[in-house]
Amino acid sequence: MKDCRNGCSAAEAGSQELAETFKAEDLVITPATVLKEKPDPDSLVFGTVFTDHMLEVQWSAESGWEKPHIKPFETLSLHPAASALHYAVQLFEGLKAFRGVDNKIRLFRPDLNMSRMCRSAVRATLPMFDQGELLECIQRLVLVDQEWVPYSPSASLYIRPTFVGIEPSLGVKKPTKALLYVILSPVGPYFSSGTFKPVSLWANPKYVRAWEGGTGDCKMGGNYGSSLLAQCEALESGCQQVLWLYGKDHQITEVGTMNLFLYWTNEDGGSIVCNLLHSKQGEFKVTERYLTMEHVQAALEGGRVKEMFGSGTACVVCPVSDILFQGQKLHIPTMENGSRLASRILGKLTDIQP
Repeated sequence: MKDCRNGCSAAEAGSQELAETFKAEDLVITPATVLKEKPDPDSLVFGTVFTDHMLEVQWSAESGWEKPHIKPFETLSLHPAASALHYAVQLFEGLKAFRGVDNKIRLFRPDLNMSRMCRSAVRATLPMFDQGELLECIQRLVLVDQEWVPYSPSASLYIRPTFVGIEPSLGVKKPTKALLYVILSPVGPYFSSGTFKPVSLWANPKYVRAWEGGTGDCKMGGNYGSSLLAQCEALESGCQQVLWLYGKDHQITEVGTMNLFLYWTNEDGGSIVCNLLHSKQGEFKVTERYLTMEHVQAALEGGRVKEMFGSGTACVVCPVSDILFQGQKLHIPTMENGSRLASRILGKLTDIQP
């Protein structure tokens, strides 16, 4: 699919002309008159505390994009027939802002989030926008609420851009009205102790999170809501997360909402990192490939598995200790091997963020 880094043509979303976009230079700022008390960064629960302001941009097929508006944080008012509520015509993103040791605030690779958000909008038939303009508006929002960026190396400000269809109709169709908004939430470390702990995974092929031709490459709410039942069953089985499988050969796709990494020794004796995303690391052979449960079982039986871990925006890096698959508990020796690679990648990621 075409990269939407500089804005996508409306033809990709079902129209024939270049989509208009809002402009950061037109941004209207309405400061909040009552400011909330800032929370203790050591007691934050993910996604439960929100800042004083939000960004909102309205769109309609009749008038196009309205001016972007930073306003006091408030509850949304939606028509009961809004298409986002009935047909999941919506998408979101998740990124973070960090306060460095020099007190400067930095966003971690936000251009990639903007690019994926645009691709998701194409799939949801939501209107196009210029990614650079949205990013500049987000930066202005973070600046307005800069005191909400925690003064802590273990906490950050989570940024949640959201894009929803608000067509007031029960017809299943491309929306003629939409709302793009961004909210901010200070978040602490994923693990309350400040250090990561291994999790056990529940691998059951009866549930599939992503498939060919589906929306697995888009960040849409429907991808997450439909995963909750499997997560509940994982917890009932004594596991913390779901290891998502696909196909009759039980291909591993991701863990929870994270990318999965497997560090092992291959059949020839060389160290290899199998990654379901893409990466480059000179001292390892890094491979992007299909990985099945049969591969993992064979490697475990041969004593070739060194570490397994997930990586994502919320937890950064999460080591894996066990997989429950077909009634058998497969132990992953991540912690016995010192979780050296997982710890190293965690350190590298956290070092470059501030």
